[in-house]
Amino acid sequence: MKTFEYAVVLLLLACVLPVNAQRGRILLNDNWTFRLAGYVDQGEKKRVDLPHTWNAQDVLAGNADYHRGIGDYEKRVTIPDSMVGKRIFLRFEGANTVTDVFVNREHAGRHKGGYGAFNIEITDFVKYGEENSLLVRVNNSETLDIMPLTGDFNHYGGIYRNVYLVTTGRVGISMLDNGSCGVRLVQDSVSHECAEVRALVTLSNAESEDVDATLRLCLFDGEKEVLSTEKTVTLRPGENENHVLPFGLDNPHLWNGRKDPFMYRVEVAVYRDGKKVDCVEQPLGLRFYRIDPDEGFFLNGRYIALHGVCRHQDRAEVGNALRCEHQDEDARLMLEMGVNAVRLAHYPHSEYFYDLMDRYGIVVWAEIPFVGPFGFVDVPEFKENGRQQLMEMVRQHFNHPSIVVWGLFNELDETGDSPVPYLQELNELAHGEDPTRLTVAASNIEGELNLVADVMAWNRYDGWYGAMPVDLGRWLDNKHAGFPDVCVAISEYGGGASIYQQQDSVVKSVPVSWWHPENWQTRYHIDSWKEISSRPFVWGSFVWNMFDFAAAHRREGDRPGINDKGLVTYDRKVKKDAFYFYKANWNKSEPVLYLADRRNTNRTMKMQTFMAFTNQPEAELIVNGRSCGKVKADSLCVATWHNVELMPGENTVTVISGKGEKQLTDTYKCHLQQ
Repeated sequence: MKTFEYAVVLLLLACVLPVNAQRGRILLNDNWTFRLAGYVDQGEKKRVDLPHTWNAQDVLAGNADYHRGIGDYEKRVTIPDSMVGKRIFLRFEGANTVTDVFVNREHAGRHKGGYGAFNIEITDFVKYGEENSLLVRVNNSETLDIMPLTGDFNHYGGIYRNVYLVTTGRVGISMLDNGSCGVRLVQDSVSHECAEVRALVTLSNAESEDVDATLRLCLFDGEKEVLSTEKTVTLRPGENENHVLPFGLDNPHLWNGRKDPFMYRVEVAVYRDGKKVDCVEQPLGLRFYRIDPDEGFFLNGRYIALHGVCRHQDRAEVGNALRCEHQDEDARLMLEMGVNAVRLAHYPHSEYFYDLMDRYGIVVWAEIPFVGPFGFVDVPEFKENGRQQLMEMVRQHFNHPSIVVWGLFNELDETGDSPVPYLQELNELAHGEDPTRLTVAASNIEGELNLVADVMAWNRYDGWYGAMPVDLGRWLDNKHAGFPDVCVAISEYGGGASIYQQQDSVVKSVPVSWWHPENWQTRYHIDSWKEISSRPFVWGSFVWNMFDFAAAHRREGDRPGINDKGLVTYDRKVKKDAFYFYKANWNKSEPVLYLADRRNTNRTMKMQTFMAFTNQPEAELIVNGRSCGKVKADSLCVATWHNVELMPGENTVTVISGKGEKQLTDTYKCHLQQ
């Protein structure tokens, strides 16, 4: 056998090795052919690998009329004879927006919704011992019966997350429970002293008669078994039969956010005639929390100031077709800045990213894509799809300890069809699916819709879209005084910035203009954080946005098609000045010293104000070898030097903090025009 062929065989064997002894899973990401369905010429087909979107490039041209239609993905897969007697599924972790699956040209199933995972059984459509054709038709056209109807982000088309071929036995844990793993770990009661948990297990029986089985649950701390429990069940033929396995634990090790994101491991197995026929593993992060209208957010009885950001799932070159290394980089940047909470806007994100948030102890706000304005139509199909997407989100992500709130909507309005009765229905559905978590919503208006969710948050841009950051503080005080029982958060605040647009003086930007100088974003965030951080009743705040993101209709900043409110550029290569402001304030585990305005290299004013962000007690500024004095950082970790004179031509600006091995320094050069 040739070396290359041997490597391929090893790779395939690695892919088909089962997750456990009962289930098999093969990653199907490689070697698809793709074409936009509007083209009849078969020569238009091209080879692609998943994840993939056909909109990765056209949206970046600032073309609001980017292609929204049908894309065809095709692949041939051999189903070996060894799979006879098993159930076979295709698992899609995300495809936007309507997905139709054909096996050997027969329609096997459809899914409506672009952000949840879904499983389609293809057992009755495959031919064993030979190649089978897969055709997946994905449609991201605008439609009034599927959320979202609108949104200040791109509606990318394609199979933009992983696809797997999964095999199971004929009796086991259901693969057809709203795309979930079939196991929900309900934390009925958790304290430092004890925890009471119910495992809700959804089982299936594809046999033609009743089957006696044993359901067994084991709890592990690492590789050490902590406890086990089991029950005997009789499964009737059919799908989605629910069973409960309760268990308790004394003195539990709690999942404690960034401080200690500990998780147990739960194994739920099904035995038939004494043989293990199916098994699912899930994390269990035990924790309890509350949100108080006066005191804010408490995790495991301890107050935590939630330092949050919002995130969209897209980036330069790949659109929303993110790979694991992209997700890892986003998480690392958030950790570096000191983020301990994230709002994953405006739709469910990938399972992999929720796993990262669990592992790193970052508190999560997860939400469905119910986005305004003009985001609601009072028709049965739309409302049913919203219920479906909410149920999918809750069931698929139920076991993530990082998630503390389920988001119901973003920036809806009450003109025309009122969404309030429907929001009340969604709120009840969320609590029915998950009685342990709170619901939340992000609003930008006043009205009855603000009284539906358990806790509320508002999108405020004081200092960007009108007003000034000081007005945010006044608004918060008035809201808290007028609605003392409402838990108030800031779900979005931010301003745009281009790293290529710089100015000497700090002048407020015009949001819809082509001029978004970086130093106004910096000043905006300093002043906004001053207002937010001084009000402990604000249970959380979330910067809009952690990263620049694509929005094809945008006409502003340094280029069309980009929302530049991120603290990091769209390609993740440059951290803007405001990033380091928050890092100095939020990341106390790492010494920080950063000179702001470093990209303002060509200056026009002789007398300058210099500013550094530091979590050190004081810093010294040196310009052209001359000390401008030491200053203490203020309560916002800002050290400022006023009336510093530059000389014509090149100037070297340096800031120093500390001594010896603990000394920090940062420097840059700028040019004063003569």
